[in-house]
Order: sequence, then structure tokens, then C-alpha cells
Amino acid sequence: MSGEPLLSPSPSPSPTSPSPTPSARHWLGLIAVSLGVALIVVDITIVNVILAPIIEDLSIDSVEAQWIQESYAIVFAALVLLTGRLSDLHGARKIFLIGLAVFGVTSLLAAAAPSGGLLILARFLQGVGGAMILPASLALVNATFTGKARNQAFAIWGSTIGAAAAVGPLLGGRLADIHWRWAFGINIPLVALIVVGTLMFLPASPRVRGRVDAAGAVLSAIGLGLLAFGLIEGRDHGWLATTAPLDIGGLSWRSGPSPVLVALILSALALYAFWRRQTSLGRRGEEPLMDVRLFSISSFRNGNLVTLFVGLGEFGIIAVLPLWLQFALDYSALQAGLALLALAVGSFCASGGSFALAATASPLTQVRLGLLLEAAGLAMLGLIAAADSAWWLIALALFVYGVGVGFATAQVTNIVLADVPAHSAGQGSGIQSAARELGSALGIAVLTTLFFSTLAASLADRLGGSAGLPEQDAEQLSRTVTESAGSAIPHLAEDPGTAPVADAAREAMTSALELSSYICAGLLLLALAATLFVRPRPDAGAEARAGAGAGAGAGHDG
Repeated sequence: MSGEPLLSPSPSPSPTSPSPTPSARHWLGLIAVSLGVALIVVDITIVNVILAPIIEDLSIDSVEAQWIQESYAIVFAALVLLTGRLSDLHGARKIFLIGLAVFGVTSLLAAAAPSGGLLILARFLQGVGGAMILPASLALVNATFTGKARNQAFAIWGSTIGAAAAVGPLLGGRLADIHWRWAFGINIPLVALIVVGTLMFLPASPRVRGRVDAAGAVLSAIGLGLLAFGLIEGRDHGWLATTAPLDIGGLSWRSGPSPVLVALILSALALYAFWRRQTSLGRRGEEPLMDVRLFSISSFRNGNLVTLFVGLGEFGIIAVLPLWLQFALDYSALQAGLALLALAVGSFCASGGSFALAATASPLTQVRLGLLLEAAGLAMLGLIAAADSAWWLIALALFVYGVGVGFATAQVTNIVLADVPAHSAGQGSGIQSAARELGSALGIAVLTTLFFSTLAASLADRLGGSAGLPEQDAEQLSRTVTESAGSAIPHLAEDPGTAPVADAAREAMTSALELSSYICAGLLLLALAATLFVRPRPDAGAEARAGAGAGAGAGHDG
């Protein structure tokens, strides 16, 4: 903690008290916060598109390539609870700015990395910056806006997430045509611009007296990090027994129980110990890293459950859709990105629609509308999926899906944080960010496993059936296509002798996408059903904020 004096809470409004009629400065500050979130979301999806030139330029192997992709997300998930608590103690704006600084410096390190090892290190450290930015951004939006304006602010914030997830592959494809290093280098001027906007337009954030539960921080980081690792790596290394070796820092895990199974067991033990410790600290009146009493708030508890289901349904399809567009429909990386741009356009349209609905439709109603539209868009995608699908039909389905993302992703956050006391906004934001990250990791794990299992089985059946290949040859070709994530299809198509195999592979990949679309639609309908248990109290947020800081000092960050 700094040496600044801590001020006693006062009923009079502070410079950071949410205003019922935000000024232009508040909205400009929101744009800066949303752009900061867009940066960290884009960096999750952009690497998938630029990985091929990275492998070629740095001469790295498949193990290093895997860690370049996944280290960012694992560290991100591991630290969001800790950084949420830090936002309460030191001020959300300060943590947001520190996160931006870390993200900018590590982006420079990634852009200049001469080897795969340094690029992996940069990606790990980028995850630290991202974990600081996301929960702090939520706390900033929640503290700056109230009433109808808060609904509108979260609409912009959430639409930015949906659009950024879609724009990542487009941007990556475009920058890869120049050089893959630009995909990281472009972050540096953007970070500088966002820092200036944050300092100019957002006032210092309130902070509360307290300390960090160091043991709880370690347990949460281990538990969440291992859980994210297990969910991400399960398909590659096996869920129960080791199916492929895991190589880390010169050590190799090649047989016996899967490292994923061990990671998930250790994660469960660490998270159980973390929960017990936080409960015990709360009962003794001490300061937990995560105040478990927040889960006694119905809207917070059930809203996080909805967030988990939304992450399950939304992010899985984004992981496999670019593969289908590029390898089944033969789109270039740029063309695939342009197709996904319809999702981003739909998400931004939802932002405008949310402004119009704010006066008549509650955040919960908008979440339900969004989930319905998301499910409808994915069902439409499943219906029109074919090896020769017209681009405009794909764009229409993704536009409808994007509109749903814009409504649901934004306002589910509003629901989760609506009744959380202001002095716990950082903790609440960290928990909601963890639910979002783990939901997306689980969604990607489930959907990629389903997608590639369906692809392998369907292609083997097609090659052994209509093509009449021997079973061993059919399984070998199926394994080749699956292990390459479909990238072998264009090479098979170039050889007249294997062109029929490429055609069968395109049809099998389309079948896998069709099934994945329906499964994701079903998960989003499950999220819709979960909203029936969400009942925010209209006046609870105001009461909580009026009583914020009771029993604790409040100050402002620097």
C-alpha cells in the first residue's frame, strides 16, 4: 500500500461515484477501457492464424508452437482472482494501467523474440498483463456508470469482446501477409494510446484498506492454472492415459497416467483448499482473497453460472470455425477473417440496439434475447453447412450469432456485478473473469475434442465405405488429416490420386462443424435456462454502493 492517507467513507459523492448522467469524458474513458479489453481478446485468437509463419521463421518444433498458443491463456486464467483483489486494494485504474504497461512491454519482447523460447516467455508475461486488464476493466465500468447508462456501457464493453474475438483472425491474416512480428508490434502504439485515454478521461479509482492473502493467492493460481492447463491440453495428451508425450523444460512425460489427469486432480485439491481457507478467513473476520459471502448474492451466484455456460457455448465454435472455412471451403486466412467479420458487425449492431432497449428492457431480458439469437445463428450455421456453402449464407448466420453475442456477453456481466458492493467490485470482477475464462477453456476443450473425433470417425467411414480403401489405409489417412487439423486437405487435393480423399475430408469436416454448431446452440439454450434462476434486486446495487466501505477505509489510486 502507498503512504497516502485513507479517507473515511462519506455519503457525499466522490469523483468516482457513478453518475446517472455520465459526461462525454466518461464515455471517452469507456472507449479506452474497451480498447484495452479488445487488445487482450485479439491476442488470444490472432496467434492461431500467424502460427505457421512463426514456425517457419524461428524454426521451432510442435511442442514450442503449442506453448506459444496456450501459455497466454493458462497464465491469464491463473491470475484473475488475484488481480481482482488487487483492483480493490490499489484502485482499478492503477491496476488497469499497470496491466497495459506489462502488456505493451511484453508485446515488444514478443515482436523482437529471436527464438521460440523467448517468444514463449513473452506470451507467459502477456498473460500476466491480460489478467490485470480484464477484471480491472470490469470494475472501472461498474464504478463509473449506473442505471440505464450502465446497461449501455456494458453493451459497448461486451460488444467489444465479441467483435475482437472475430476480428483477431482477420487481423492476424492481414498482418501475417506483412510479417508475423507485426501481430505483436501493433499492440505497442495502441497501448500508448489507451494509456493516454485512461489518464485523461478516467478519474482515480477508490481503493479499500486491506492486504492480499498470500497463501490464498498461491492456491488459486495453482488451482486455476492447472485447471486451465488440463482443459486445454486434454485432447492432445489424453484425459486418462498419456496418448502423446508432454515436454516441458527438458523434462518429458511419456507414459502412465495422463499429465492432464494429474493436473485436474491437483487442481481440484488446490481449489478445495482455497475455498476452505477463504471460508475460514471470512468467518474469523480476516481478509480473504475471495469473499465467499459474495456467493450468497443470488444474482452474482447464478449470473456466474450463466457466464460459465455462455463461455462454453460461445468460444468453442470460434476455435473450429476458421479451420472449416480455410480447409473445407478453401478460403485464405484473410477470406476466413472477412467471413468472421460478419460476427463482429453483428456484435456492434447489438451495441446500438442495446442503447435503444436500455429504457424498456432490463439487462436480464437482453441476455435472454442474446442467447436466443446466438442459438438461432448457430442452428442456422449447422443447417446451411456444406462443402460448398455460399459465403453470404455463412455471413448471415454469423451476423445473427454476432448480434446475440453483443447482447448476451455484455449484459451478463451487468447482471453478475449489479448487486456486488462497491468495495468488493474488484473481487467480483475477478470471479466473473475466472468464470468466463474457464467456461471458454472448457468450451474449447469439449468442442475441439468433439470436432476432431467426429472428423476422424466420419472420414474413416467415408474412405472405407464409398472409396473402398482398406481399413488400415483409411485410418491412416484419417489420422493424417485430423492430426494436421485439416491443413493436409489442400495438399491432398493437389494430387489427382488423392483428390477423392480431399473431397471426403471436406465432407467429413463439414459434418463435424454441423454437429459442433448444434451442440453449441444447445449449450447456449442451457445458459438461457440458467437465467431463470437469476433474480437481481433493482434496488440492491444502489443500497450496496451506498453502504460501500462500511467497516473499511476508502481512498483513491494514484
